[in-house]
Amino acid sequence: MFSLRLPLAVLLAASLLAGCARRTKDKSPTATATTTPAPVVAPTAARDLTDVLTEELNLTSDQRGKVRAVFTNTTEQANSAKQRLGSNRSALLAELKRINAASDQELKSILTPAQYQQLKAKQRQVQAQMQARRAQ
Repeated sequence: MFSLRLPLAVLLAASLLAGCARRTKDKSPTATATTTPAPVVAPTAARDLTDVLTEELNLTSDQRGKVRAVFTNTTEQANSAKQRLGSNRSALLAELKRINAASDQELKSILTPAQYQQLKAKQRQVQAQMQARRAQ
């Protein structure tokens, strides 16, 4: 398994897992040929994640706007990458890592050092929970 250690890894991993749950059970050629791949990240994810972080990290209104813009941009880039590279898993993962690295740098410049450390700690916690679920 792969491990995304980047700031939006939690967002992307959760969205990828949710996307797996939405896959159609019908494996007929017409069902797979006519369905559009589910987006990597739901369009509302940027708003939802910003709302959660606003509470958990005590973001100022200025930070909140900037963080939401970063997440919205990241969501758009991730979904675009999914459309372009959906069939090439290794290229998609590499692109998502690149997108996350850029987002991480932006978040690091927006958040205070204490807020950034809180974000990292929360990401590690959620990743550990996800790995524990996979192990079951």
